[in-house]
Amino acid sequence: MKKIITVIYTLSFVIGAVSAQSVYDGVKIADKDLNGTARFVGMGGAMGALGGDITTMGTNPAGIGIYRSNDVMTSFSYSAYGMESKYEGQKSTIDKNRWSFDNIGVVFATKIGNQTPLRYVNFGFNYKRSKSFYKNMSMSGMMGVVENPSNPGSPYYVSQTNSMALQATDAERYVWDNSRQHLDFDNANRIFSDPDAGWLGALGYRGGLTERDRIDNEPDLYVPFLPVEPSSVFNSREKGGIDQYDFNVSFNINDRVYLGLTIGAYDVDYDKYSGYDESYKRGEGYSLESYNNISGSGFDVKMGLILRPFEYSPFRIGFAVHTPTFYKLTYSTSAIVTNDYRDANTDELKRIIVDTYDYVGDMKRDYRLVTPWKYNVSLGYTVGTSLALGAEYEYEDYSTMKFKYSSNDGGGDMEFENAEVKNCLKGEHTFRIGAEYKVIPEFAFRLGYNYSSAVFRDEAVKYIPSNSLITDTDFSNKRSQSNYTLGIGYRGKMFYADLAYQLSTYKENFYPFYNEFELTQGEWTMVTPPATKVTNTRSQVLLTVGMRF
Repeated sequence: MKKIITVIYTLSFVIGAVSAQSVYDGVKIADKDLNGTARFVGMGGAMGALGGDITTMGTNPAGIGIYRSNDVMTSFSYSAYGMESKYEGQKSTIDKNRWSFDNIGVVFATKIGNQTPLRYVNFGFNYKRSKSFYKNMSMSGMMGVVENPSNPGSPYYVSQTNSMALQATDAERYVWDNSRQHLDFDNANRIFSDPDAGWLGALGYRGGLTERDRIDNEPDLYVPFLPVEPSSVFNSREKGGIDQYDFNVSFNINDRVYLGLTIGAYDVDYDKYSGYDESYKRGEGYSLESYNNISGSGFDVKMGLILRPFEYSPFRIGFAVHTPTFYKLTYSTSAIVTNDYRDANTDELKRIIVDTYDYVGDMKRDYRLVTPWKYNVSLGYTVGTSLALGAEYEYEDYSTMKFKYSSNDGGGDMEFENAEVKNCLKGEHTFRIGAEYKVIPEFAFRLGYNYSSAVFRDEAVKYIPSNSLITDTDFSNKRSQSNYTLGIGYRGKMFYADLAYQLSTYKENFYPFYNEFELTQGEWTMVTPPATKVTNTRSQVLLTVGMRF
C-alpha cells in the first residue's frame, strides 16, 4: 500500500543561502564500515579492551598502549556487492565486484623502563578506508493511484511531477509574499542561479512537465501535466569513499592502565548518479538525471582508556570517547530533464531537453557537517595464551548531527536542515563480540559478530526545500545491519599473515520520491509510492600481512 504520513507543517522555505544538502547525505558521510586489519575484522571489531591491533587506534586509542614491539602491516580486500529490490511483485538484482587497498599502518613501541610507573610510550599511524560508497540500485513498476487527499473521492496519480509543481509553487509564494514579484521561470539564464528558486521546480517548468496558472495580484500556481498513471524506472550508481588517517600516542602505566589519544583526518569523495523515468501512453514520458558529488575533509579526536582492575586477572575494561568529526564539504551538482511529448496541434512526438550545465556549469555549494559524539565501552578477557574474548557497546546519537553554513555564508547553523535531522534520525546502538582461539601458538581461528541498529525513524522522508539545488528525490530508510565474520591467522617470530571473511547484510525501504498536500491550515500529508523492499549484501575477503620487530 502507499505510505501516507500526516505531519504538522513547518516552514519549507530556506531563508539565506541556497539549500544543497540533505539528512540522507549527512548520514552517508557520518557512517563507517567495519574495516581494518583482517584480525580486527575477523573478531567483529570487538578489540577495544583487548588492544594490540593497529586498527584499535580508531576505536579505542589506548589499545596501542598494549604493544611492546614495533609493528608494520598492510591489507587488501576483494568485495562482492549484491542488491535485490522488490516492488509490487517486480524484482531487480544487481551484482558488482571490486578489489581495494584497505589499510596500512605502523606502530613504534618505546620502552621507558621496568621500575618506573610509565613502562611504554607508543606512537602509531594508520590509514584505512573507513567508508565505501559503492552501491547500485534499480527498481521499476507502476507508481499507483490513491484517493486525492485534497479532494476526497477523486483519484490522484502518484508522480514525481507533483513534487516539481509544488516546489515551484512554494518558491513563488515565498518570493511573492516578500516582494510582490513573480519568479522568472521563463528566463533559463537566470532561474538556475536564482537563490530563491529550487532546481526541481525550475526543471519541471522549463522541461514542459508543469504549467503556470497566473491570476492578477496573486502568486502563480504551478500544476503538473500527468495524462495517466505513470510506469517508472529508477537506476542509481554510487561510488567513492572516505579515507581515514589516524595519528596515535599511547601510554602503558604499570602494565595495568593504558591511555591513548588519536587525531583523525578524513578525506571524502562521494559520487552519485541517479536516473528516474516516467512513461505514459503513445511514447510520451520524461527522464530526470542527476549528477552529484560531495568532496572535502574533516578531523576528529579520539580518547581511550583500558584498565586491568585486578592485578592477577587478565580481565580488562575499556572506555573511549570520539569527538564529532568536523567536516568542510563541497556539494557539486548538475541535472538533465528530457521530455518526450505529443504536440497538441499536430500530435507529433517532440522532445525538450534542459541541461543545467548549459547555464551554470557544475553548481557548487560549500557547507560544514558536524557528526555526533561517539561513546564506547568494551570488555576483554584472555585464558592463558590460547583464548581471547572481546565485547563492545557503542552509542552515537544521530539526531544531534549538525549542518552549518560555510564561513562565506555566515557560518551559522542551518535551522531547516537541523530540524529535519531531529525529525528523521535517532540514536544508533552498536554491539560487537569476538573470539580468537590459538590451536597452537602459531595458528589462530577467529569468529565475530557486529550489529548496528537503524538510525532512521519510520516516518523519515527526504524533504526538499523550495530553494534547493537537490534534484535526486530518491531516499532509502536503512534498517538494522548485521556483520558476520570469521578468520584465521599465522604468527611467526617476525612475520604474520591474517585472512578474514565478512558478510554484511541490511534491508531498507526505498522511495523514488514523495508527494505532499496541504489538508488544512498547517497540516500536511505526504504520500509516497509503495515502498521498494531492498536487501543489500557485501561479501568481503580481507588479507593482512605484516612484521613485528
